[in-house]
Amino acid sequence: MSGSVGARITRRSGSSFYYAFRILSREKRRAVFALYAFCRVVDDCVDEPDGEGEAGLERWLAEVRRCYAGRPQTELGRELAETVARFPIPRSCFEDVVAGCRMDVGERRYATWDELRVYCERVASAVGLASIEIFGYEDPATRRYAVELGLALQLTNILRDIAPDLERGRLYLPLEDLGRFAVGEEEIRAQCLHPAPPRSAALSALLAFEADRARQHYAAAAASLPAVDRRSMLAAQIMGAVYRALLEEWERRGHPIGGARVSLSKPRKAWIALRSVPRACWRA
Repeated sequence: MSGSVGARITRRSGSSFYYAFRILSREKRRAVFALYAFCRVVDDCVDEPDGEGEAGLERWLAEVRRCYAGRPQTELGRELAETVARFPIPRSCFEDVVAGCRMDVGERRYATWDELRVYCERVASAVGLASIEIFGYEDPATRRYAVELGLALQLTNILRDIAPDLERGRLYLPLEDLGRFAVGEEEIRAQCLHPAPPRSAALSALLAFEADRARQHYAAAAASLPAVDRRSMLAAQIMGAVYRALLEEWERRGHPIGGARVSLSKPRKAWIALRSVPRACWRA
């Protein structure tokens, strides 16, 4: 299992998801590693300096079509073909992920939360909707859980990656929010370059507002998870718990938008995972 290309790519990415997936059965683990490896390679097309950009996105989209036709041409594609043959993942999930990555091509700004939500649903909620088909669920309401959790996770990533995203020419904080708090992009850029205090009260209020939006989606996800599917969604609940802890750590450190990226130690992530198991089982 550990020798699969999907597992290697997921593990190499350093994603916190890797440890949540370890609790799955071998078959489900192989499938979800293939799914997340696909997300990583298409993301690299637009994020890495040597990425293939639009051409790479089109190449992987074509490979997805071949996977559903049973004719993959790559090693990862063969694992994806096995995955979609075994689990009922809609092809639209993969297409949405590619469409979301395409939104990252070039300089990007989002005027409103509604615009940013479309992006988040494509690059994160679509992955959640694909994942629950692998995890298995009974109640259709679990799809809303996947959407809300995806939004929460993506917003958490956005907040702790403001500086590196700006270096790539992207600002994911909605411009309407900047206007509401009277914060200019140059102030954010300056804080990324010189993260040490002082910081304006307006910028602090803006970042607290964005963190609160993420918390609302974590709460919405928890409230929408049907009791019948709590056990099967244990891996997703571990992901949510780890990323919520990341958000809380980011807040505890004063909403940093420059300097070292906020992260959790492996022992702390392991403790969060272990703590999540009895909670999920008890609530089930």
